[in-house]
Amino acid sequence: MISGPDIQSAGRRQTVALSVFLLVQTLGTVFFVGDVIGDLREDPTSVHFIFEAMVTAALVLGILFGSFALRRTIELLRAQEQALDVARGALGAVIDAQFQAWALTPAERDVAFLALKGLDVAEIAEMRSAAQGTVRAQLTRIYAKAGVSGRAQFAAFFVEDLLGEGVPAPA
Repeated sequence: MISGPDIQSAGRRQTVALSVFLLVQTLGTVFFVGDVIGDLREDPTSVHFIFEAMVTAALVLGILFGSFALRRTIELLRAQEQALDVARGALGAVIDAQFQAWALTPAERDVAFLALKGLDVAEIAEMRSAAQGTVRAQLTRIYAKAGVSGRAQFAAFFVEDLLGEGVPAPA
């Protein structure tokens, strides 16, 4: 599965690629427009002029379509970033509500949140200036209040909410 930063990075690369392509196409179009104007003065009925005029028209249309695609890509990227921000906020609200439902103390909330973020006991203890034994005891109480047996089930409790109906069983 692709994570939020990976999606954003891919969207930015796509935007940059489309921008560069559009710039090169615009430079080519400027050249062809100048050439067509010069040919128009010489012989507007020649096959050479007609061909260059059609190529120039195609390039102008390509710029218009490319601009539309670039604008749409930028709008889509912004919408995805907004949706990701909303999802992050919604998950935070879900976590807070569940912590309240479990009646976690403020210290347990801090430890539980750090555990959800993936920090180990030593890192949590260092961040909270607490003994590792204290953090282990808090985690044990948190897991008991949550009705889970360990960190994996604790994290899975919240991931299950994100997945909605969950992953379909193999056929």
